[in-house]
Amino acid sequence: MNDKIQETKWSKNVILVDADYVDRVTFNLIVNFERMLGRRIPEADMAKWIDCVALDGGMRPGTEEEETMVVMIHSKAKTRLENFVPADYANELNGKAFKDQLGEFCIGAYPIEDITNGADFYIEALELILAQKEVKRVIVIPNAEDEHIYNKVRAGLNRADNEKRITLLAMQPMPGGNFRQEILGYSLMQALGINSSELNPRG
Repeated sequence: MNDKIQETKWSKNVILVDADYVDRVTFNLIVNFERMLGRRIPEADMAKWIDCVALDGGMRPGTEEEETMVVMIHSKAKTRLENFVPADYANELNGKAFKDQLGEFCIGAYPIEDITNGADFYIEALELILAQKEVKRVIVIPNAEDEHIYNKVRAGLNRADNEKRITLLAMQPMPGGNFRQEILGYSLMQALGINSSELNPRG
């Protein structure tokens, strides 16, 4: 486990992201929608995406006093996201924050240590977050397409304190537990500037 995660001062709301997975999904969406819509799709707006994820997790405007910690887990070999702006973990994301109508979002980017693999690192981070009494809302974005990872995530969430509001984002509905589910693709489409009118043109 990364020492910096263990030393984190936790917020009431935490978003835990498998950044490598989300970046890969975003790339696939860009390729598919460029072909479908016949136009260039820009990189995803990171702040807009985080806002959409927070809304999916039940946060609502008018809570400016609230703070949300965004924990981004990524492989050590990757220094930046390839399909988001801003993208550089060390210089543009880690330790940075932004504030809007949903409150203040503080971003932490944590590379996977050599002594563990990505799946174990993500699960350990999730268990650490769930163990924090001050954390009341957890939004989880794992690589749910990997059955091994998803089963571990689901088991961890099912053991969580019932007072925590937990939402899991995946690309499709997953076998459930004591947590809410939302579709990851919707928030990414918003961040990529793809609107429903383009997908459902009239006439």
